[in-house]
Amino acid sequence: MAFNIALLIDILPHTLNFVAKSALIMRNTDNFLIFYHLIEQGSFSKAADQVGLTKSVVSKRITRLEQDLGVQLVYRTTRKLTLTEAGEVFFGHAREVYYSVQNAEEAMSGLGESLTGTIRLTVPTISGELLLPKAISEFSAKYPEIHIDMDLDNRFVDIVKEGFDLAIRTGELPDSSFIARRLVDAHWVICGAPEYFARNGVPKIASELVNHNCLAYSYQETGAKEWLFKGENKPYTIKVNGNFTTNNASALRRAALFGQGLVYVPKVLVAEDLKAGSLIEVLQEQVAKCLGIYAMYPYTRHQPIKVKLFIEHLYQCYQKHEDKF
Repeated sequence: MAFNIALLIDILPHTLNFVAKSALIMRNTDNFLIFYHLIEQGSFSKAADQVGLTKSVVSKRITRLEQDLGVQLVYRTTRKLTLTEAGEVFFGHAREVYYSVQNAEEAMSGLGESLTGTIRLTVPTISGELLLPKAISEFSAKYPEIHIDMDLDNRFVDIVKEGFDLAIRTGELPDSSFIARRLVDAHWVICGAPEYFARNGVPKIASELVNHNCLAYSYQETGAKEWLFKGENKPYTIKVNGNFTTNNASALRRAALFGQGLVYVPKVLVAEDLKAGSLIEVLQEQVAKCLGIYAMYPYTRHQPIKVKLFIEHLYQCYQKHEDKF
């Protein structure tokens, strides 16, 4: 076959340009991954372990990346790394690249036992102490190589800034930048111990609560002592009073079991007590409070498969125990 020198001369610059662009893309992809691990791990040495490079090489790659971009991405101190405004933007894209790589690897290797990594979730204390431990145990039995890192906290956590994959949230969901999967609706109940009713009588209508010791759960958007009831046209609240207020649902439940007073709490918290008769529900047809429980996660085009599987598992678990809510 004759070798066409003219053709080679014509296509060679285009070929070299393509190779150069490909090399640039590959280099940038590596830098995205290095930067992702640097921020996730919080140190150059830990990031180096993740990507199989030395600490000095990782440091040089980040410095070169900042030079190429013309912006500073992180503030470096001897104790910690802090993202700049540009760094936060770049980290969002770096996370997308990391998830894309993870999804590709998982798709090629197949699902099931091969799934690995960590899922970080933030959860209110009631959910974290009741149904979730069993749900996580069942999930871990199916996917033993996936590590679940659960943080119990009643505060409103910024899941993007604090590096969580998802959050379990109850109630209103104002932030449209997140995707929410409804798990179940949580109905609230008013209940007390039999000995409390033996001493104080049983309220028949909501207005009679002013004569009762109503123990308050302070972790509520509507207020600890503003109890919500059904009205003819719309819900209304009654202001109650009592001698105990707490932000810990377990402590509130124990106080009710000891006969101290009435509580207005999510049914799931006391479902077993109601079944056993150690607590008795009152005003059942008049209580109005019902809040959705959601799995919330940041919008991303490349959500990790392990997170999708975990959310679906949570949904099935909550639905299976819907009668407790």
